[in-house]
Amino acid sequence: MSREDLPNLISMLRIVMVAPVVWALGTEQFALALILFAVAGISDGLDGFLAKHYHWESRLGSILDPIADKLLLVASFATLTWLGALPVWLLWLVIARDLIIIGGGLAYHYKVGQFDLTPLWSSKINTTLQIALVLLVIVKQQWFEGLDQLVTIGIWLVVASVINSGTEYVLVWGARAWRQIKQKQ
Repeated sequence: MSREDLPNLISMLRIVMVAPVVWALGTEQFALALILFAVAGISDGLDGFLAKHYHWESRLGSILDPIADKLLLVASFATLTWLGALPVWLLWLVIARDLIIIGGGLAYHYKVGQFDLTPLWSSKINTTLQIALVLLVIVKQQWFEGLDQLVTIGIWLVVASVINSGTEYVLVWGARAWRQIKQKQ
């Protein structure tokens, strides 16, 4: 293993951390869940920084990083929904956005050409807001029951970012696909 593999290793470790985070949340060990989730969230920024700053970017990394993010976030959202800390409709909205992006990416790949997995800025903002909401809900569950209003604001910020990001992916990649299809004709 070389230094260039470090961002991919961090992404793989984040994937491995999903199970302990879900276990800690599911057993209502919120302090432990907060630590594990925070470490996973920080590792997301770290692997991206290392890849970009040192030019250790790779095709594998461009696949592993979003998979690690989605697994951690969807598993955390699902567990918090199961505990009654987040609404079921929010979980379905988050999953629907991801399925639309994945479905669009696959359609693009098979109908147009190779799908570049570069995230849009709206997606990075969405991921950040989802991480912040999970952290906020965990803090509320463990220490501050009175954060209901702040959690509600966080939920609506995530809703807005999910809709904005999902729409932007459809519009941006739809336009790219349209241009490439036109060029081939």
